[in-house]
Amino acid sequence: MDHFRNIEIFVAVARAGGFRAAAELLSLPNSTVSRRISEMERDLGLRLFNRTTRRVELTESGRAYFVRCQALVEEAEAAYAELTSQARNPSGLIRASLPVDFATERIAAIITEFVKSYPLVRFELDLSPRQSDLVAEPVDFVVRIGRPNESNLVQRKLTEVSIGLFGAPSYLATRNAPTHPSDFAGHSLMTVLGRPLLFSKAGGPAVSVQPVAPAVMNNVSWLKHFALAGLGLAALPPDMIRPELATGTLVPVLPDWVQPTVEVYVLTETRLLPARVRLFLDYLIDHINAYASWPI
Repeated sequence: MDHFRNIEIFVAVARAGGFRAAAELLSLPNSTVSRRISEMERDLGLRLFNRTTRRVELTESGRAYFVRCQALVEEAEAAYAELTSQARNPSGLIRASLPVDFATERIAAIITEFVKSYPLVRFELDLSPRQSDLVAEPVDFVVRIGRPNESNLVQRKLTEVSIGLFGAPSYLATRNAPTHPSDFAGHSLMTVLGRPLLFSKAGGPAVSVQPVAPAVMNNVSWLKHFALAGLGLAALPPDMIRPELATGTLVPVLPDWVQPTVEVYVLTETRLLPARVRLFLDYLIDHINAYASWPI
């Protein structure tokens, strides 16, 4: 039996002063309202209404029960009104943990547009390489680069980021430009955290290359900086270096060979999110690829 629904029906009957009037307000059959009240009385072991052919009145026990139940229903109605208002006019704080390289331009631009549309929403952003604990920390959502390991969290795929290999002409002028992944002997290869590179070409097997670099880092912007300085070849998202590609300060290496795309995910602790958070995440997922031409 649905006790909370029965409480709503009981309050409606008490307010309306009869089963038929309550049934009309609730859009229920009169027989359903009568049956639900009888079930409540049987479960409670008390008569809640005195019934006559002309009217329905609360008993003494019914009046005491009505005072408590009416407060519950009014609180639920107020909560519903607040939540539906939040969905239309969201307000309050959204806390998020974001990878700095990805967030700096692409997500920052989306937040800018979102706040213009919903000026009562505020953001508290942790931009760092560390992985926030959604359960232990007051964070509404996190964005992770790569497929997450946390099976206990709700995961939504945000986008995919393509990766290419790029170098400065000054670097390539001192060495033979590779024409195959097997040609990297003697080259400086820079990747995030020194991760291996995996190259593939249509119709051929994948080739894995272990990078050797003067520095290992977890920041893509620094990879670009070192590549521009001629310290080696860097695995970078092409969208991040559009200006450098246009001016020729960075050039593609092995452009006919493809590297796997990197998946980006949004993680939340639960699907039951505040309206402002749910609205922003839907907005983020809907608009993220519109900013693919922005640096990341």
